[in-house]
Amino acid sequence: MRRESLVMAAVLLLVANSAFGNEKKKPVLPPTVLNARTAVVLIDPDAGISPSAPLANKTAQEDVEKALAKWGRLNPVVSTVTADLIIVIRKGSGKLVQPTIGGTSPNNRPVILQPNDDGIRIGGQKGQPPDGTQNDPASTSPHPQVEVGEGEDSFAVYDGTVESPLNRAPLWRYVAKNGLRSPDVPAVEEFRKALAEAEKQLQKQQQKKP
Repeated sequence: MRRESLVMAAVLLLVANSAFGNEKKKPVLPPTVLNARTAVVLIDPDAGISPSAPLANKTAQEDVEKALAKWGRLNPVVSTVTADLIIVIRKGSGKLVQPTIGGTSPNNRPVILQPNDDGIRIGGQKGQPPDGTQNDPASTSPHPQVEVGEGEDSFAVYDGTVESPLNRAPLWRYVAKNGLRSPDVPAVEEFRKALAEAEKQLQKQQQKKP
């Protein structure tokens, strides 16, 4: 009886594996990402300024924009109005708890003159970005705060074509130590790989259709 039970369990396991093997893989990224051509890079509105590295997030923001421009798939823009995707970045401190300065409106920035391989990218932004990307109006003056659990770099991709995108779940997210490391920005490379894999899966599915 014990032997028959073991044989039956083995058969059921083979059937289950076969069923999972025949299941079609869905693209790891939705069509919104696959069809996107523009992206705005924002600093996490909740991120404060680190006294030990006050320019860390600003530098990471510029590095991500440069990496996107070098990739060429997504054109970096400076307004959420014209962005298909909203990329929110946050530089980790390497610590679980860190005192910072909050209420500084990290995405309020003046005219941008950023050199690249094609010349100079010029852009500008006045006021807070729309669609739920602004800071809480009640905390717009600088004040001390404590950030907890932000030890690693984060790179999150949101749908820029919907209302209040940052109030929704991200379409793709990457969190890792040195994920926003300058100048190569591993997070952008991981996003490129994820997009390429999703396109490959989609192509295979289309080829199987009669």
